[in-house]
Amino acid sequence: MRYKNIFTFFALAMVFFVASADAQNKTKDKKKADKTSKPANKPAVKPAPVKAAVKSTAADTTKKGGAANGQNGNSLSEEIVVTTAYKPVLADAVKIRLNPDLSDKTPFKAPLTYVTLDKRLERNTDIRQLEPMKMPKEEDSIPSNNYARIGLGNIKTTFGELYVNNGQDQALQIGAFAKHFGQSGSINRQKEIRDELGGFVKGITDENTFSARINYQRLGTDFYGFNFTNPPGSFNPAAQHFNTIGLEGEITKNYKGEPNELTYAVKLDGYIWNNAFQAHENNIVLTGFLNETIQQFYAGLGASLDLGTQKDSLYSYNNSILRLNPYLKFEGENYKIDAGLNIAKEFGFSQRIFVFPAAKLEYQVIPKYLRIFAEVAGDVNRTSLRDLANENPFIGQNIDILNSVDKLDLSLGLKGTITPGLGFKATIFSNSVKNLPLFVSNFNATGINNKFAVIYDGGNARITGFNGELDFRASAYFDIFGRVEFRSYTLATETDPWNLPKFKLTTGATVHITKKLSVNGTLLYRGSTFDRIITSVPPGPSTKNIVSINGFADLSGGVEYKITDRLSIFGQVNNILNTTNQVWLYYPNYGFNIFGGVGFHF
Repeated sequence: MRYKNIFTFFALAMVFFVASADAQNKTKDKKKADKTSKPANKPAVKPAPVKAAVKSTAADTTKKGGAANGQNGNSLSEEIVVTTAYKPVLADAVKIRLNPDLSDKTPFKAPLTYVTLDKRLERNTDIRQLEPMKMPKEEDSIPSNNYARIGLGNIKTTFGELYVNNGQDQALQIGAFAKHFGQSGSINRQKEIRDELGGFVKGITDENTFSARINYQRLGTDFYGFNFTNPPGSFNPAAQHFNTIGLEGEITKNYKGEPNELTYAVKLDGYIWNNAFQAHENNIVLTGFLNETIQQFYAGLGASLDLGTQKDSLYSYNNSILRLNPYLKFEGENYKIDAGLNIAKEFGFSQRIFVFPAAKLEYQVIPKYLRIFAEVAGDVNRTSLRDLANENPFIGQNIDILNSVDKLDLSLGLKGTITPGLGFKATIFSNSVKNLPLFVSNFNATGINNKFAVIYDGGNARITGFNGELDFRASAYFDIFGRVEFRSYTLATETDPWNLPKFKLTTGATVHITKKLSVNGTLLYRGSTFDRIITSVPPGPSTKNIVSINGFADLSGGVEYKITDRLSIFGQVNNILNTTNQVWLYYPNYGFNIFGGVGFHF
């Protein structure tokens, strides 16, 4: 029993020691496995440098007990040999290279205050009546309705004007006027006197507008022209004057913009004219039109009856024309089209009938800035003694009467606004004229006392040219304008367009320096012209000499100063360059002249 207990004790001890050794071996194997399989997310540590000698003996650093003696390696003891010191290596630190933002980006919030509105709610869908805006007060308004000016000058210049009317009544205007201007030059009997009287009335009703005018004009002059290269020994020129009494009346239906509206107008115009000799002319012109609006186009008919009689010592003519002008007008947003005919019938000393085109086209290329236009037209021009005398007051007696015919007038141009205040118009044209009238010199038998006759180019004359106009209004204080004309003549029977210039320029400016002081200036340049002189010495044949009339420039200017709202003074200077201009052969204009005076509102 004693030995049995000792045996049992030794068996339990052996089991204990064997179990303990086995547990140590399992723990060691587990640590090795942990070192071999490291986690993927563990930062890599740079291994310490190991010498070659250490590397060769690395397999001997761990020796299991009993393995060297040929045992199975399950010994309870283990030897660990350390060959070098452990030096841990850390990776370089990642530096942040951003500077801190020191700006204050806190948004500013303004304190809000609320005020309640005590206002009634209105419906915006209702259409309310607009309140009329008051017109601003005029800064430089005329304090009265009547005006008068009177002045004197250096070459016996006398000047006077008078205007009177009933006031600023928009429904009815009644007024009258009178004008006088006279001058005497340095040449014997070089003088000119112009007088005019007139009255007018204009009224506006709900349906119509009517107006009437009556006036009287008188022009007095002398035939002071003579050949300067061969002056006469004694010279007593004849006197000439022209009297015209005119009457005009018109009634027009007011345009209201109603659908399919019918509009109409009737005008009566007439005059009685005579000169210092035996020439007389009476004329009455009755014109009118009817126009019907149909959606976007207009249909209408225009008509005129021109009745005239012309008398002189050698003839008495009835020279009348009847015209009919049916037309259609189309108007869109960017265009205007007028298409029609002009039917003209002469009766009296001439019996002819003509049919001419009457068409216009206007197209807006650039809205508000540029328009292109074209026109085709034709007409019969009644030769008028009054119109000839107004153009050349030195015409003689028994002027030949023959109506000219504009067979075909073509024009093409541009007009518009370049900048605000700067407007222009440019036109090129080509006209075919039959029986073109021309002024020519007509000396008497003594070779002095030059008068002018009228001849006609016996065929179809071609006139081509260019017209240009420019108006620049920079402000209410500055305005400049200009017009230029070019002409080229191809005549049928005559060698030159007698006394017709091929170039003409007119330009001027008005400057209001202050509200009281203003100045103006005008420049006229006319190109050279040609005239013919036919002389005959019986019994020999007559000879024709061509005389050139040089071009000239005429510069003039004026000034006006308002002393008060009612009283002002003015001055005018003409022919500042003091040139001996000749508009007509041997009839020079007046030299340098100046006149001035006072004006008064009352």
